[in-house]
Amino acid sequence: MSRITTTFEKLKSEKRKALIPFVTAGYPYPDITPALMAGLVDAGADVIELGVPFSDPSADGPVIQAAGDKALAAGIGLKQVLAMVREFRQRNQTTPVVLMGYANPIERYDQLHGHGAGKPGDPAPDAAESAFVRDAAAAGVDGVLVVDYPPEECQQFAARLRAQGMDLIFLLAPTSTDERMAQVARLASGYVYYVSLKGVTGSGALDTSAVQAMLPRIRQHVKIPVGVGFGIRDAETAKAVGESADAVVIGSRILQLIGDKPHAQVVTVAMDFLRSIRRALDSLEG
Repeated sequence: MSRITTTFEKLKSEKRKALIPFVTAGYPYPDITPALMAGLVDAGADVIELGVPFSDPSADGPVIQAAGDKALAAGIGLKQVLAMVREFRQRNQTTPVVLMGYANPIERYDQLHGHGAGKPGDPAPDAAESAFVRDAAAAGVDGVLVVDYPPEECQQFAARLRAQGMDLIFLLAPTSTDERMAQVARLASGYVYYVSLKGVTGSGALDTSAVQAMLPRIRQHVKIPVGVGFGIRDAETAKAVGESADAVVIGSRILQLIGDKPHAQVVTVAMDFLRSIRRALDSLEG
């Protein structure tokens, strides 16, 4: 059983909702991420989503794009991201870490490190053929969300991850069809991430009633936990989403709050904000 599944089962037994903050690796300072991850856990995070900086993100709004650009300019790539996870694991062996990003850095990593994985849909002998899968598992990664790997191209990649005890997490959207939900349900593990808005991260006003109406439809197909993200900016919206979702994902607002802070204040500012979200979720009944 993966750390993600163990975490969600524990939360379910406690009748609590998962809080999943997203931060971009290497932002706002190249050396801040392991301490920031630890601080978020202390403030109530149940899972950490760690963004892998990429030059051409398709799902990220201006805030996360800017964070990624700054991290890339500081020399943060997938190799450095895995090193950050390893450092975090020196102090925390229980909190799941999910890498969120795009196909290009993963496939380039495999090219550079000698164990080419090919395209996600290509036949593959075993997990050892992917340097990324091997090294992510060794670093302590628990799940991977690749925005531009659709389920019909991911069977081998999912198998490689599962062989190393990692989950492949997929996105669903307001436009997802029943067929797409069924495709995702066949491959996804850990949890599914429902994108609550038709747009990029941090955009638009969140319609919590639309989210509440969509989740029962998703659960007709998806039997693992469902997290909701995009557009959650404060305790009020987090609580409203938490009434129907199994997890609340929040990212752009955290990056906005820490982006201009001195190094010494970054972790404290992020923790103070996340505590307010944790309190709101814990105030839900059942």
